[in-house]
Amino acid sequence: MKAPFEPKILAFCCNWCAYSGADLAGTSRLQYPPNVKIVRVMCSGRVDPGHILRAFETGVDGILVAGCHPGECHYISGNERAEERVETAKAVAGIIGIGEDRIRLEWISASEGLRFAEVIEDFIKEIRVKGPNPAGGDA
Repeated sequence: MKAPFEPKILAFCCNWCAYSGADLAGTSRLQYPPNVKIVRVMCSGRVDPGHILRAFETGVDGILVAGCHPGECHYISGNERAEERVETAKAVAGIIGIGEDRIRLEWISASEGLRFAEVIEDFIKEIRVKGPNPAGGDA
């Protein structure tokens, strides 16, 4: 019998807010699926569309970019840049058949460990319904 599909999620988390929120989720022992690998970036605005598309090439099923809330970026407008870059990646993902809805952008502060866990849980459920990444890959 074939095992049920368990999506592979890659989360790019800003060092100052979202990564700290993920850390708080862990230290608070909040439960969320272990299907997520977190990549700590100094700012969500540093996540290039190429990073996102390359992750899909390697078999990741969904990408989360998480950063500081608007107006709270440690680099002033990094989260605005993240929003532009994620929109670009979504457009390309739609064109090449991966689907825009496999990419998600969320604002999560350092004090929002519960929110981080809920976002991961919700995103994994969404990707589970969509099924494996149509681009395949070897992740």
